[in-house]
Amino acid sequence: MKKLKSKPKQIVKKLLSVLPERTRDVLVSRYGLDKDSERSTLEKIGKKYGITRERVRQIENYALSSIKKSDQFKKEAAIFEELDGIIKELGGIVAEEELLASLSKDKGMQNHIHLLLVLGDKFKKEKEDEHFHHRWHIDEKLAKQVHEALMKLYKNLTDDDLISELDIIAAFLGHIEEVDESYKKEEIVRRWLNMSKGIGKNPLGEWGKATSPNVRSKGMRDYAFLVIRRHGSPIHFREVAKEIEKTFGRKAHVATTHNELIKDPRFVLVGRGLYALSEWGYASGVVKDVIRNVISKNGPLTKDEIIDKVLKERYVKENTILVNLQNNKFFKKDSDGRYMVLK
Repeated sequence: MKKLKSKPKQIVKKLLSVLPERTRDVLVSRYGLDKDSERSTLEKIGKKYGITRERVRQIENYALSSIKKSDQFKKEAAIFEELDGIIKELGGIVAEEELLASLSKDKGMQNHIHLLLVLGDKFKKEKEDEHFHHRWHIDEKLAKQVHEALMKLYKNLTDDDLISELDIIAAFLGHIEEVDESYKKEEIVRRWLNMSKGIGKNPLGEWGKATSPNVRSKGMRDYAFLVIRRHGSPIHFREVAKEIEKTFGRKAHVATTHNELIKDPRFVLVGRGLYALSEWGYASGVVKDVIRNVISKNGPLTKDEIIDKVLKERYVKENTILVNLQNNKFFKKDSDGRYMVLK
């Protein structure tokens, strides 16, 4: 949390004092500067005074212009210098929500600071669009570089990508090499990443496309995927349920968790109650199917070769593999003692 030396509410009160009563009331309502801290729409203010939305907008613009032309505005230069320094410290460009939250947790205080940002000549607001959240900057060139780098980073991501924070920071910096070295800090790049609507972070701190279920986890299957992926090896469905509750604070019934794992092709049953991720290379199906796939892929194999390869796909006893190999409806042993698949 950044601590302002200046007192925004007192400064705003002085700045508002230069306005006529109705004009001041319009600005107070528009920016949520009264006790309830709620920002009013143009329409709501228009109904209050019996005027059009456009007329309210004109009054708002007149009020801002009047304040900036006033002697009182010139006297309050220190607060704008201080805000300029804070934005630079935060990275030169920062999402509005993060900027305000870094200065105060109080909504009313945030609203007063927001008005000061609007009034400050040094500050430029980029409005929310399909790619980015509302953000403020003090350097047009830097803002353009950051926007372009974020777009390049997004385009290089696939829907399945999950990247560690250190790796995505490194990838981002690879797209923005020309910025000042003072900005190439983890905390600053993290703030820049937070401006993007297309890139997001999951509860485990991994980054990817914001629309990916691996990032924007919505249900038990997505939570299970993240839990198993973090575990890094096959895990029993009972343990998956426990880890979901521990990691995400969501109630996970064992039976429900097991059912969700069965239904989703991202998971493969590799032993008694043990599940792995299909992306790890495990094949689906019962042991017989795994044996068939192994032989079809590698050609005729000896018993020991089959056991070795199947055990990399399934957590089963060797005897289970041998029993399946004896099924002469599916497998045949040639004269060299190698097993083949029957067509």
